[in-house]
Amino acid sequence: MGESTGEVEAGATVRGEDWYGEDLTGRVFEDVTFVDVDLTEASATGARFDRCTFRGARFNASTWTECAFTGCTFSRANLFDVRFERCKLVGSRFDDCACDVLHVAGGDWSFVTLRRAHLAGVEITGTRMREADLEGVRLTGATVVGVDLSGAELAGADLRRAVLRGSDLSAVDPRSVLLDGAVVDPAQAVVLAEALGVVVTPGSS
Repeated sequence: MGESTGEVEAGATVRGEDWYGEDLTGRVFEDVTFVDVDLTEASATGARFDRCTFRGARFNASTWTECAFTGCTFSRANLFDVRFERCKLVGSRFDDCACDVLHVAGGDWSFVTLRRAHLAGVEITGTRMREADLEGVRLTGATVVGVDLSGAELAGADLRRAVLRGSDLSAVDPRSVLLDGAVVDPAQAVVLAEALGVVVTPGSS
């Protein structure tokens, strides 16, 4: 366990503290800036972070369940092997973050900005990512199953070898993304074909 987190006032800056293994269940943080804070193996259920900034924070191997990170900014944060389960990250932004072995299950990540993020091999299942900014995102070999990507910006995305079954691909322009080896279901194949202007008709009996 790291240092005791204590109460953090709205608008405060928490700098260089060791919160290793802390349980932040039910805690509420508003407009707090976390600088170089170690949250390795931390956990929480129902915690809320509103408009917070995480600069250089370490989230390695932490687990967040039914937590909210709304309108937050993650800058140069390390999110290695982090698990977000049924969390709300609406409107949050990730800049130059390490997201290796990231696991996202359920929750609402609508309007999130992950532009040019390196997400190769991550696992995202059953998550709402409506109108997310995923321009140039690298999802090579990732598992993106049952994800609502409607209205998302995906220009220049690398989806090679990604498993995309059950996800909404209506915003995907096959001419502007890399799809070699991507795994899709028949309904998605039709959506992608129609995006290329192909007319898909039922087979003859």
